[in-house]
Amino acid sequence: MAVDFYATLNLNRNATDGDIKKAYRRLALKFHPCNCDEAESRETFTHLGEAYDVLSDPRKRATFDKFGEEGLRDGLPPELGNNQYWSNKYTYHGNPEKTFREFFGGNNPFADLHSNAEPLMLGGLRRAVIKPQDPSIERELFLSLSDLFHGGTKKIRISRRVMNEDGHMSSIKDKILSIDVSPGWKEGARIVFSKEGDQGPNNVPADVVFIVRQKSHPLFKRQDDDLLYMMQISLEMALTGFSLEVETLDGRLLRIPINDIVHPSYTKVVTGEGMPLLHSPSQRGNLVITFDIDFPKKLSFEQKLLIKKALK
Repeated sequence: MAVDFYATLNLNRNATDGDIKKAYRRLALKFHPCNCDEAESRETFTHLGEAYDVLSDPRKRATFDKFGEEGLRDGLPPELGNNQYWSNKYTYHGNPEKTFREFFGGNNPFADLHSNAEPLMLGGLRRAVIKPQDPSIERELFLSLSDLFHGGTKKIRISRRVMNEDGHMSSIKDKILSIDVSPGWKEGARIVFSKEGDQGPNNVPADVVFIVRQKSHPLFKRQDDDLLYMMQISLEMALTGFSLEVETLDGRLLRIPINDIVHPSYTKVVTGEGMPLLHSPSQRGNLVITFDIDFPKKLSFEQKLLIKKALK
């Protein structure tokens, strides 16, 4: 026997989307297994879920209206497939509880459609229901070391679903979010935009969370608030001294004399030339310079004699 999804929801074929939602809401609450004997309601509850799954989707509904249940379940021939119709073979997933939860919102299946917190009579019990909030949406925000040194403002475009004025239909719209980067932010910092996720009639929009990821830098590596810089030098420079130049992230040129003997574990610490401190940007960490000593691959007999004489 052919199934009439409209009859299942007690609707006629001219029903609007709002009519479909209201009918499913009323009947799904009435026949939910938690609200009456499961043996009597289970089959009806499943039929209601399938009817709503079809009629709430414009393409499935259009296919059912024109080609009936057989056309919907068997699929359409390629020449009839287009964006107007659901051309693939349709099979209900068979989980009416899933349909019920998606309609009424997340983990609280008895949440009211139009209120964040409103008493609802169900099964003789009065419950306070709250719309669930969708899980946070996390995105990575890649910033250069210069961005994290200077701070500034970053503009991020997001696309999200926004409810129309009728409270039932929605559309995708873009929004620009402004992120004020504080000097000294570190890898893993989280910037939260409250309730900027997709809107829906039965949910509280998710928070959108940006997580800072630091891009690599050609000269510096960061270690907490310090900047690490490695310079390659010759053995002659390591033993006799030299002066090095380092261009800072704010464009200054530091001239740093090295008068010590540079041994393999030697470091030169330049105080206050690192990253700004997050809670005190006028103060900075340190610039820590390490050295990669280029030892000669071989020495002549005369060179060895000279080195021995010099080091006695």
